[in-house]
Amino acid sequence: MTAVTEDATFEQGWQDWHSAREDYFREPLGWLSLTALHWLVETDTTFPDLPGKWRADADGLIVTAPADAGLEIDGETVDGTATLAPQEGAPGLLVRHGNRTVEVIRRTGDVALRIHDPEAATLAAFTGIPAFLPARQWAVPATFTPFPQSRVVTTGAVVEGLEHHHTALGSLAFEYDGAAHELVAFAGKDGGLQVLFTDATSGVTTYPAARSLAVDAPASDGRVVLDFNRASNLPCAFTDYATCPVAPAENRLTLAVEAGEKNPR
Repeated sequence: MTAVTEDATFEQGWQDWHSAREDYFREPLGWLSLTALHWLVETDTTFPDLPGKWRADADGLIVTAPADAGLEIDGETVDGTATLAPQEGAPGLLVRHGNRTVEVIRRTGDVALRIHDPEAATLAAFTGIPAFLPARQWAVPATFTPFPQSRVVTTGAVVEGLEHHHTALGSLAFEYDGAAHELVAFAGKDGGLQVLFTDATSGVTTYPAARSLAVDAPASDGRVVLDFNRASNLPCAFTDYATCPVAPAENRLTLAVEAGEKNPR
């Protein structure tokens, strides 16, 4: 394969990834459809954008509404009182209201409602994700060293008072422009790794709280590539109604990673 062909393949691979990312955020009931985040208390509460009364206890959600309110859980109309038990940190359980979805989540012990509306102004205004142009120099070789035993790393969140707990598997060491750097790697998808990091561009051209980088499973000798061209924004970069983690203290790089997605707002 010639250098020209390799460059074209590299750029096309990035473009396919970038297009898939934009399609993901265009989903009609995805992150950009969020219009509210309501935290529940132990007494019945009403909200101007929802029918019924909503409260939470140690077990989860209790919603009270008449049948004509139009709330549905698992295809069944709520008529009276219904309950849901969302799990800590897991994807939300769903209550339907017409073409909207009420996502019931539990975060750091508290229960909240996230409202998804396919008519949301943020979704209608979305025109794409700004990003640095892909550059081979940001596909950086690294070495993964597993910890003797996995450990839990606790980070804060973009919502004050919340915590996220991550399974840390090891460290990723790499060099860039003659300087050595190291990142703590969390468990990722399909046997791979995930890194949450900030760098000298954070809060300048990129989102300040963290960007995420998916990393393929390392080779048997620990070799892996950190392709910072695919550094991704977390949902909180796009909406005020997400509860994303911030980067751990160990992953605050001093170099400017001028690669990947930029701050979309």
